[in-house]
Amino acid sequence: MTQDTAPQTSAASPGFRWQRVADADLPGEGRVRSVVVDGHTVAMSRCGGALGALSNRCPHQGGPLGEGAIEKGWLRCPWHGYDYDPRTGRPPEGFSDGVPPYRVETRADGVYVEVPERAAPVRTVADALVETLVAWGVRAYFGMVGHSNLGFAEALRRAEERGDLTYVGIRHEGAAAFAASAYGKLTGRPAACLAIAGPGSTNLITGLYDAKLDGAPVVAVSGQVPSPVLGRGAFQDLPLSAVFGDVAVSTTTLHAGSDHAELAAIAVKHALDRRGVAHLVLPDEVQVQPSEQPASAPAGRLGVRRERPDPEQLESAAALLRESARPVLVVGHGARAARDEVAALAEHIGAPVLTTFKAKGLVPDTHPLGAGVVGRSGTPVASWLMNESDLVVAVGVSFSNHTGVADYKPIVQVDDSPEAVGRFHAVTAPVLGDAAVTLPALRDLVAPHTDDTQRRDLAERWQIWRDEKARRAGEDRGRGLNAAAVFASLGRHLPADAVVCVDVGNHAYSLGRYLESAGQPVLMSGYLGSIGFGYPAALGAWAADPSRPVVAVTGDGGFGQYAMEVTTAVKYGIPVKHLLLDNHGLGKISKEQLAGDFPVWQTSLVNPDWAAYAALCGATGLSARTVADLDDAMQRMFATPGPVLLHVEQDPELI
Repeated sequence: MTQDTAPQTSAASPGFRWQRVADADLPGEGRVRSVVVDGHTVAMSRCGGALGALSNRCPHQGGPLGEGAIEKGWLRCPWHGYDYDPRTGRPPEGFSDGVPPYRVETRADGVYVEVPERAAPVRTVADALVETLVAWGVRAYFGMVGHSNLGFAEALRRAEERGDLTYVGIRHEGAAAFAASAYGKLTGRPAACLAIAGPGSTNLITGLYDAKLDGAPVVAVSGQVPSPVLGRGAFQDLPLSAVFGDVAVSTTTLHAGSDHAELAAIAVKHALDRRGVAHLVLPDEVQVQPSEQPASAPAGRLGVRRERPDPEQLESAAALLRESARPVLVVGHGARAARDEVAALAEHIGAPVLTTFKAKGLVPDTHPLGAGVVGRSGTPVASWLMNESDLVVAVGVSFSNHTGVADYKPIVQVDDSPEAVGRFHAVTAPVLGDAAVTLPALRDLVAPHTDDTQRRDLAERWQIWRDEKARRAGEDRGRGLNAAAVFASLGRHLPADAVVCVDVGNHAYSLGRYLESAGQPVLMSGYLGSIGFGYPAALGAWAADPSRPVVAVTGDGGFGQYAMEVTTAVKYGIPVKHLLLDNHGLGKISKEQLAGDFPVWQTSLVNPDWAAYAALCGATGLSARTVADLDDAMQRMFATPGPVLLHVEQDPELI
């Protein structure tokens, strides 16, 4: 190798090129370091005044030689202590497995290393997968790049460079799964979440169960250990298809001879058709294998959910409506695609519309027939109307125990899933069909209701509840703000086109009860009820439509689980407006302990100054500690560019 003391300029060898090494990257005497030169990672060393450059990959276990050490004139591998000459790459006498060296020259303007010409990119299996996923509409990706998914990550990088997708690198894989789930709930289209083998993939599970239980399409992609060591107890070797067997509607491992593009296409189809999680497992070496398979397109492979109801079932439902004097509509998340049809039927028959918490905002509270949320997170307006009704028309509703549908009433149930019909108990008139098709057909079979009694009752109940909310908003025990005041202020400042992502806890019940929606959708961990959902969900909602304002509403308990994702929002410029209600504890659990005649135990939390924390992360931190602070703080939160956290000290009893 050329010494520092013998500067010269040589022609590059065939297939190689000279590249200058930044002065700051050069090692000191007796040191070695990893240096990136024209995309190649090189182990550069200085020993006895001479610079050396070797391939940075040990031939035995792939260890990074640049992280090793110079000992007695030898470069020692950091992984298993094998020695090499730092200039020639040759091992000690008696061994033959050396490391390729690169020529080094010291010139007047600096040090140069002769590295191989950059090869033209080869289309790989991972490229075929990503191109197929994009063709099927998977445009948002959340995840963490690691050693067992590097080939797939490189394909994502290329696609992002082409403008085909958005990638958000999160701080915890659980956040990636929650973000993908929220994206699916908001749009009905799948996003993807990415993790490495072993713990990275197992970290996805909770967020994926959220998607499963709420019927959100998601594609989960797991890297996997190399096929030759799979199942032999290798590092991070887990049987991932078995691990994901319950949470996913399908889980598939791609092998060297698989039809890779087709398997990716089928995964997206399963996620859409079955409204759930499709899982792909990618062994490390398969990702980078060359592939000539074309991307698989969705044309002619997806049906439209527009199932028409059976005429006899429809007539049975219509007969009940014709006989009813006080019908109410209860609409769930399954009716979101039929927003206009719900409003049209309600106006036709003069029926108040009660929503489940998951469907909050489907019919605005400002609508003359909007009654707000029914159930545990609901308003007394909705519960009163439920009690006074003589018929319930339930559309896209699960009938879970939190929903609050009176099962002793006559019930017409409209749903497009046979599994959902009569899931918890028998209903009077089940109607299997798509809501957007069924509700107009039902309306055509029923004469308009001209009696305005329910409209007048609804207006009266709203006035009673608004007077009560105003009274509660004025309560002050000197221990923090009350929830009624907080959500009244949020309601005054919330943009009409915003998406609201709410976590799990007392603040969620308060939001359902106090926030009057002008039609803004609310995303939540509905049937899993997982704490920590709120902030990652806001990242997913932003990826679905970066032009819409996104608001995260959390408590201190849930936010604490994924608090580092603020740095994710800062990194990508995601303008999440975060309302954090801080009661310094797991308030909902404390109340459950008391309700069960248990003492309150281990529910208190030690928190930082959350506004200061946000500022440390690079976001804007605001605080509100009195009612007088609220409106100004809310206005500033929505007016400030970028991610903002508004820290509200909340009275844990005034919820």
